[in-house]
Amino acid sequence: MHRLDFSHERDLSIDDLVRRVESYYPEANFPLLRKAYEFAEKAHKGQKRRSGEDFIIHPLNVALTVGKLRMDLDSIIAGMLHDVIEDCDIAPEVIEQEFSSNIAQIVVGLTKISKIKFKTREESQAENFRKMIVAMAKDLRVIIVKLADRMHNMRTLQYISDGRQKSIAQETLDIYIPLASRLGINSVKGELEDLCLRFLKPDIYYQLAEKVAMKKSERDVYIREVVDLIQEKLQEYSLTAEVKGRPKHFYSIYKKMTARDVDFEQIQDILAFRLIVSNITECYKALGIIHSSFTPIPGRFKDYIAIPKVNNYQSLHTTVVGPKAERIEIQVRTTEMDQVAETGVAAHWRYKEGAASIPSKLGWVQELLEFNYDLKNNSEFMDIVKNDLDVGGIFIFTPNGDVRELRHGSTPLDFAYAVHTEIGNSCVGAKINGKMVPIRSRLKSGDTVEILTSKNQTPSKDWLNIVKTSRARSKIRQWLQKAEREINRDAGISILDKGLRVFSSSIKALKKKNMWNGVLEQFHCKSEDELYVNLGSGKLSIKDIISKTFPPEGDEQESEKKMEVIESYSEKLSQKARQKSSKKNAIIVDGMDDLMVRMARCCNPIPGDQVIGYITRGRGITVHTHQCNRINAREVSREIDVSWNEEFSFTHPVNIRVVTHDKPGVLSLISRRINEININIRSATAKSMPDRKGSFLFEIEVKDYSELLKVINSIEALEEVISVTRI
Repeated sequence: MHRLDFSHERDLSIDDLVRRVESYYPEANFPLLRKAYEFAEKAHKGQKRRSGEDFIIHPLNVALTVGKLRMDLDSIIAGMLHDVIEDCDIAPEVIEQEFSSNIAQIVVGLTKISKIKFKTREESQAENFRKMIVAMAKDLRVIIVKLADRMHNMRTLQYISDGRQKSIAQETLDIYIPLASRLGINSVKGELEDLCLRFLKPDIYYQLAEKVAMKKSERDVYIREVVDLIQEKLQEYSLTAEVKGRPKHFYSIYKKMTARDVDFEQIQDILAFRLIVSNITECYKALGIIHSSFTPIPGRFKDYIAIPKVNNYQSLHTTVVGPKAERIEIQVRTTEMDQVAETGVAAHWRYKEGAASIPSKLGWVQELLEFNYDLKNNSEFMDIVKNDLDVGGIFIFTPNGDVRELRHGSTPLDFAYAVHTEIGNSCVGAKINGKMVPIRSRLKSGDTVEILTSKNQTPSKDWLNIVKTSRARSKIRQWLQKAEREINRDAGISILDKGLRVFSSSIKALKKKNMWNGVLEQFHCKSEDELYVNLGSGKLSIKDIISKTFPPEGDEQESEKKMEVIESYSEKLSQKARQKSSKKNAIIVDGMDDLMVRMARCCNPIPGDQVIGYITRGRGITVHTHQCNRINAREVSREIDVSWNEEFSFTHPVNIRVVTHDKPGVLSLISRRINEININIRSATAKSMPDRKGSFLFEIEVKDYSELLKVINSIEALEEVISVTRI
């Protein structure tokens, strides 16, 4: 099977490059390409690579790799010039003047941040990648040229130290291979994976190379036999196709060995065959012929034509038992699909027009840009880059039929955040294929997921242990940090306001006297908000601020008394600000302390329900669900906002009705299901109904809405159960 050859070409010349580009783009501006070569050769004159070769051989090979992906001339020239700013001190303005602003923009996006001294290599890696993301969001050609640059560096990695080899190979595996995968450039992805294996696990790589080579002649004969047999079967049904076969990449074989914990000899499906046909109809016709001619392996068929991958990859995949009982993987696709599979997003580039026809499914680039701006922590940012770029795993449907691709092990909460941040933040539960489930349930490919939300729901720290994707984890952390900051800010304003009033002053007065900026500078705060947050969180002391703003004058004893008043108030307010972390109160009542709160028996609210408080005479606050019929009839003036305390752990009674087919032992079955998930049953009643159905009323104790969903889902799984409803 034909593969793009990205080998290092030692004797490559500008004439060779021009001839290769001319083969697919005869109208290109070749005098400009030659000018770029002469510019780069002059800039790099005297520079050598670790291999001893003249440095110019590197940009020539990078430009050729970009050309092999059939990119436009601007990209090829950017590949030629990609090192001149960093290594030769050429100003971006010079490139723009000599060539174009587009070419200059790509080259600048590829240039590392070299003038800043970073404390660690990880910090340097993160900052350089942040810079590249910003450039990539403006022009996707930046990352395609960067992949070409990385490809040639990996091809010549043997000339540097072992430590650097492993470091660069690991970075390639963590970042650039997932990027190539997301862009759909499988030819680059497969090549880089094999090169990473060569330098990270050389023993395994060379063992595989030796074992694959040993059976080459035998394998070549087998491939010819299978190709001829498939062609013969297709011709019987008057179907013409190009059929190709090859061994899989070493890294692909290595992953199979690792996943199955077996040796090379035990891996059967190391051969892949590809059928290239004219149109989609012929794809499915060819698949039918293959399945009728060979025995398909159950569970190994995937239809990426009907449901393309996030990188726009389309193909039919199946594994069958071929001649001599060998398992072989067969891919069926059209010519256009094959081009997209090999070169990905580059296949959508209209090189003759020098413009991009990029598919719409590249929202992940904007997501990366969003993370770049939102996350200040470099390690957290790189964690997202490494874990979330190459999503691949399971396909999940929305109720409307839209598809989201998530990693294996993802939960409904991950899915909620994949749809939209606000949906994730307000998620209270989910339905998988119509059944209610807890948000920590694991999703399977093909599941249809409906997210249940509540305006009163907010993220909890516990969610960090539920989600599997870095995106969801990052969004939860952002919300928690923002909520904590707002609480501390409000507390800080109140503390400072009270403190200044005790000394007959105010923030407004300090600003009027031009003292306010001095206060911010003295305590190293860049803004008012930073001062308030630090004060509310306890990082700054109100005593320090007051004593430095109003040095003691006259009666020191009086000043000391005032300071005690301020400190006492500060401590009380800080405790109030931390009320949400208190484990003593299930319900938080806005603006009021020490109130008696009870749950309404008519609707039995539990954490996760939307709730409203109602002031009752002599009985404090009664908490109802928003859907409760009794609360709707109350006076609006006696309603008060309440919310659940996320940190409070308690159980609360809730009633559920279970309708079943009337069979002996059903009550015992349901009770056993409830007990199996450690839920206490407070009471249970049963009665037979006229239509040969049974009705059971259970009062159970749950911690929150999620746990209730878990109970309902577990009971619904019983064959005898018709419905489960909360009452």
